[in-house]
Amino acid sequence: MKQSPLQPTPVGAIRFNTDSSKMEYYDGNQWVNITSDSPDAQTGGTRGIFAGGYSTTSTNNSEIEYVNIESTGNTVDFGDLAGDVRSNNGLASRTRGLSFGGQNPGFVNTIEYITISSTGDAINFGDIGAMSTGGWATGISNGTRGVLAGMYINGASPVLQNNIDYLAIAQLGNSIDFGDLTQGRAGGVGCVASPTRGIWAGGDTPSDVNTIDYITTSTLGNAADFGDLTLARNQLGGVSNAVRGLFAGGYHNPGSSTDNNLIEYITMASLGNAVDFGDLNSAVSGTRGSSSPTRAIFSYWDVGVATNTIDYVQIMSTGNAIDFGDQTTKLAIGANFSNGHGGLG
Repeated sequence: MKQSPLQPTPVGAIRFNTDSSKMEYYDGNQWVNITSDSPDAQTGGTRGIFAGGYSTTSTNNSEIEYVNIESTGNTVDFGDLAGDVRSNNGLASRTRGLSFGGQNPGFVNTIEYITISSTGDAINFGDIGAMSTGGWATGISNGTRGVLAGMYINGASPVLQNNIDYLAIAQLGNSIDFGDLTQGRAGGVGCVASPTRGIWAGGDTPSDVNTIDYITTSTLGNAADFGDLTLARNQLGGVSNAVRGLFAGGYHNPGSSTDNNLIEYITMASLGNAVDFGDLNSAVSGTRGSSSPTRAIFSYWDVGVATNTIDYVQIMSTGNAIDFGDQTTKLAIGANFSNGHGGLG
């Protein structure tokens, strides 16, 4: 009797390797060891980092601050970026965090890094390769690879780009071409990640969009359609654990621009539209977020004014956000990242 042909190994499949005595998962190309490291071993709990941003005095700032996401409370001083910057974004592995892009007041394409388990000032990493004149971008990682998209490039006429770039987080240097998003857009595109997928949502073209795109992080190629947000908007924040991605806040432009307090979620291993989760404590935009395996925290500005408010939610539940604490400095639209986010498993 003929046997059925073997089915392709699904991305994210898990096995025990009897030769190495290690658990492995399939990343789409190869079997990869599942790390036994954890944010508890690195920093006594997941550390959320806030780097740079726009203050209430209408100036750019270089401050880096941190919190333990597992607890609640106010931020603690970490160090400084190399220079003042706002509209920068970030991504991280278990050990290293990157801040990239932004403006001060002109656009920059610089990438800087910190060692998350220590404190101290950021160090030069390289440049965003697709942005020779500087601009904005957002990024995700799977622990080894960082991927940047949602780029707005400065020039004689600022241009939205559909470029996707990638870099090796452990290796200094410039980012290089990965592929393209389904459409060029910027304006604070929300992004989340699982160990296998990177996902970007929203932004403007310059009209607000509800588009959600995804990639397989370990490969190269163009993004594909994932589904839609419940509301088209820009300047939204994205956070995730390994299963669920959340998108919060944002600036909706139906004719008269409006901040909103919406939180919605997706299940990253499937495809489909976002679903209502709950509400932030305020109607906000310029939202940034970071996460542990269980909890998400958000910072933002409130109707164009920088705040020091931090909200949190439990990722695998639904419901409204709760007050977490405050940033020491009232900063908004800076880089947020952690050593316990969903791309790390």
